[in-house]
Amino acid sequence: MDALRKIERDHLRIDIPQFRAGDTVNVHVRIIEGEKERIQVFKGTVIKVRRGGTDATFTVRKISGGIGVERVFPLHSPAIERVEVVTEGKVRQSRIYYLRQLKGKAARIKPRNTMGRK
Repeated sequence: MDALRKIERDHLRIDIPQFRAGDTVNVHVRIIEGEKERIQVFKGTVIKVRRGGTDATFTVRKISGGIGVERVFPLHSPAIERVEVVTEGKVRQSRIYYLRQLKGKAARIKPRNTMGRK
Protein backbone atom coordinates (compact mmCIF):
# COMPACT_ATOMS: atom_id res chain seq x y z
CA MET A 1 0.00 0.00 0.00
CA ASP A 2 2.92 2.38 0.50
CA ALA A 3 3.67 2.40 -3.22
CA LEU A 4 0.06 3.29 -3.94
CA ARG A 5 0.12 6.14 -1.42
CA LYS A 6 3.32 7.51 -2.96
CA ILE A 7 1.69 7.61 -6.40
CA GLU A 8 -1.44 9.22 -4.91
CA ARG A 9 0.61 11.86 -3.10
CA ASP A 10 2.09 13.04 -6.41
CA HIS A 11 -1.40 13.82 -7.75
CA LEU A 12 -2.72 15.73 -4.74
CA ARG A 13 -3.15 19.48 -5.13
CA ILE A 14 -1.82 21.72 -2.39
CA ASP A 15 -3.04 25.04 -3.83
CA ILE A 16 -6.67 24.51 -2.74
CA PRO A 17 -7.57 26.56 0.38
CA GLN A 18 -9.13 25.00 3.48
CA PHE A 19 -12.93 25.23 3.52
CA ARG A 20 -15.79 23.34 5.11
CA ALA A 21 -19.55 22.98 4.96
CA GLY A 22 -21.36 26.30 5.20
CA ASP A 23 -18.66 28.30 3.44
CA THR A 24 -19.50 30.23 0.28
CA VAL A 25 -16.95 29.56 -2.45
CA ASN A 26 -16.17 30.57 -6.01
CA VAL A 27 -15.06 27.53 -8.01
CA HIS A 28 -13.27 28.44 -11.24
CA VAL A 29 -13.78 25.52 -13.62
CA ARG A 30 -12.18 24.99 -17.03
CA ILE A 31 -14.86 24.35 -19.65
CA ILE A 32 -13.79 22.91 -23.00
CA GLU A 33 -16.22 23.53 -25.86
CA GLY A 34 -14.89 22.09 -29.08
CA GLU A 35 -11.45 23.58 -29.51
CA LYS A 36 -12.05 26.54 -27.21
CA GLU A 37 -11.35 26.59 -23.50
CA ARG A 38 -12.81 29.06 -21.02
CA ILE A 39 -13.15 29.53 -17.28
CA GLN A 40 -16.60 29.40 -15.70
CA VAL A 41 -17.22 30.50 -12.10
CA PHE A 42 -19.66 28.48 -9.99
CA LYS A 43 -20.50 30.43 -6.82
CA GLY A 44 -22.43 28.70 -4.07
CA THR A 45 -22.52 27.22 -0.60
CA VAL A 46 -20.55 24.10 0.25
CA ILE A 47 -23.02 21.53 1.58
CA LYS A 48 -20.70 18.54 1.77
CA VAL A 49 -16.97 17.81 1.82
CA ARG A 50 -15.80 14.23 1.37
CA ARG A 51 -12.14 13.57 2.18
CA GLY A 52 -10.12 10.62 0.99
CA GLY A 53 -6.93 11.28 -0.95
CA THR A 54 -7.40 11.62 -4.67
CA ASP A 55 -11.07 10.63 -4.33
CA ALA A 56 -11.92 13.75 -2.29
CA THR A 57 -14.98 15.66 -3.51
CA PHE A 58 -17.06 18.62 -2.41
CA THR A 59 -20.62 19.57 -3.29
CA VAL A 60 -21.61 23.18 -3.96
CA ARG A 61 -25.23 24.40 -4.08
CA LYS A 62 -26.51 27.62 -5.61
CA ILE A 63 -29.87 29.04 -6.57
CA SER A 64 -30.11 29.84 -10.28
CA GLY A 65 -33.36 31.26 -11.62
CA GLY A 66 -35.25 30.15 -8.50
CA ILE A 67 -34.09 26.55 -8.91
CA GLY A 68 -31.50 24.91 -6.69
CA VAL A 69 -28.47 23.62 -8.59
CA GLU A 70 -25.92 21.31 -6.99
CA ARG A 71 -22.61 20.30 -8.48
CA VAL A 72 -20.07 17.80 -7.21
CA PHE A 73 -16.43 18.73 -7.83
CA PRO A 74 -13.43 16.40 -7.51
CA LEU A 75 -11.09 18.31 -5.19
CA HIS A 76 -7.85 17.36 -6.94
CA SER A 77 -9.12 17.61 -10.53
CA PRO A 78 -7.06 19.50 -13.12
CA ALA A 79 -10.36 20.90 -14.44
CA ILE A 80 -10.56 23.14 -11.37
CA GLU A 81 -8.36 26.17 -11.86
CA ARG A 82 -8.84 27.58 -8.37
CA VAL A 83 -11.21 27.79 -5.43
CA GLU A 84 -11.81 31.06 -3.57
CA VAL A 85 -13.46 31.18 -0.16
CA VAL A 86 -15.81 34.19 -0.19
CA THR A 87 -17.39 33.87 3.28
CA GLU A 88 -17.10 31.38 6.10
CA GLY A 89 -20.43 30.14 7.44
CA LYS A 90 -21.27 28.98 10.94
CA VAL A 91 -23.06 25.62 10.82
CA ARG A 92 -23.31 22.81 13.33
CA GLN A 93 -23.34 19.88 10.92
CA SER A 94 -20.84 18.61 8.40
CA ARG A 95 -23.55 17.77 5.85
CA ILE A 96 -26.06 20.58 5.49
CA TYR A 97 -28.62 18.85 3.31
CA TYR A 98 -31.40 20.67 5.17
CA LEU A 99 -30.71 23.68 2.91
CA ARG A 100 -32.52 21.81 0.13
CA GLN A 101 -35.87 22.31 1.88
CA LEU A 102 -35.29 25.96 2.85
CA LYS A 103 -36.13 28.93 0.63
CA GLY A 104 -35.40 32.63 0.64
CA LYS A 105 -34.17 34.21 3.86
CA ALA A 106 -34.57 30.95 5.77
CA ALA A 107 -31.72 29.47 3.70
CA ARG A 108 -29.20 32.07 4.92
CA ILE A 109 -26.20 30.94 6.92
CA LYS A 110 -24.73 33.08 9.70
CA PRO A 111 -21.13 34.19 9.20
CA ARG A 112 -18.48 32.50 11.32
CA ASN A 113 -16.59 34.72 13.73
CA THR A 114 -12.98 33.94 12.86
CA MET A 115 -11.37 36.46 15.18
CA GLY A 116 -12.77 35.70 18.63
CA ARG A 117 -14.81 32.82 19.96
CA LYS A 118 -16.25 30.26 17.58
